[in-house]
Amino acid sequence: MYIADQNNMPKIPKEKFVFVQQGTAIKDENFETKPIGFFKDAMMRFCKNKASVSAMVIILFIIFLSIFGPSFNSYGFNDQDVNRINLPPRIPVLENIGIADGTRVLTNRRVDNLDDPEKYPEGSIVEILNRRTEKNVEMCDVKINYYVYTGYDDEYFWAGTDYLGRDLWTRLCRGSRVSLMIATLAVFANILIGIIYGAIAGYYGGKVDMVMMRICEIIGAFPQVVVATLFIMFFGTGIFSIVMALIIRGWISTARLIRAQFLRFKSREYVLAARTLGVRDRALIFRHILPNSIGPIITKAMIEVPNAIFSESFLAFIGLGLQAPEPSIGVLLSDGQKVLLHYPYQTLFPALLISILMISFNLFSNGLRDAFDPTMRGID
Repeated sequence: MYIADQNNMPKIPKEKFVFVQQGTAIKDENFETKPIGFFKDAMMRFCKNKASVSAMVIILFIIFLSIFGPSFNSYGFNDQDVNRINLPPRIPVLENIGIADGTRVLTNRRVDNLDDPEKYPEGSIVEILNRRTEKNVEMCDVKINYYVYTGYDDEYFWAGTDYLGRDLWTRLCRGSRVSLMIATLAVFANILIGIIYGAIAGYYGGKVDMVMMRICEIIGAFPQVVVATLFIMFFGTGIFSIVMALIIRGWISTARLIRAQFLRFKSREYVLAARTLGVRDRALIFRHILPNSIGPIITKAMIEVPNAIFSESFLAFIGLGLQAPEPSIGVLLSDGQKVLLHYPYQTLFPALLISILMISFNLFSNGLRDAFDPTMRGID
């Protein structure tokens, strides 16, 4: 039997035709690698961001110091000793290269008193500077080892001491613990309230959205200082008052962010399809729309942590923060700025810590935002 087309093309024998799929099972090919879920894919992309990973390590290190740092020495955060007030920083390894070596320059000293062992113990003078004659009296500036000068040659205070002789390293570690706890509690509450409030306003829209947003504007019109003062007047100073003062207005920006995300996504095709299939509003909000806002939410939460620490520092600066002897980063900054010109290290270390936290949380939040962005899934 021969097969030919209508145009009298060359005839082809039937035996030449073969069923290519005959005897072969038709199925999809097996995956050569293990399937990757959303969170695993997000973590893989996050780990590729070296800056964010480094920031996360720094944040974890600061948290570790805030928990275990006070136990690195035998000084309590409120141990006072007037004989060691305002000692400069002294670190064992760095002192050998002239950094944090416990030295201080004493100005306008009489040269004829330099040999007096009662005023300058043996080994305390490091260098004589700016030798001069004033009103027929030889004067100079003296660089001394302040630890030998005060009789604490065998001691090491990594961040120095304050005006009461308290170890600033211990107080800084404990203060960072208190500040991080205040910030975490405030941010968690703000994010939770903001998500629920903003989701309802953005999803339902119309009059509901208008009324809810006007309420936000009314609450946001009250100054932060007035709100904090009222809470402290009614509840007294303490962690609860500060956290409540940060919560009462802090959730508004999160609510507006979530509202904008819901207005953006609620009209998408997958949401309309789910609504057509009879999916309830609660499932639409928390299962279909909210996951697409996870990136901005995480970014907002991470940025709000250092902002909350800044707010706590501001309240401590104006006298509305934690009361003595409990330290926080804000309290240490407030105490340090009073002696900034004479003992700048008392401001340097708290300011350096809060700056590192700010930069690290920003880098960390940027990495999490990119990692949890659904549109980036599967993209190298």
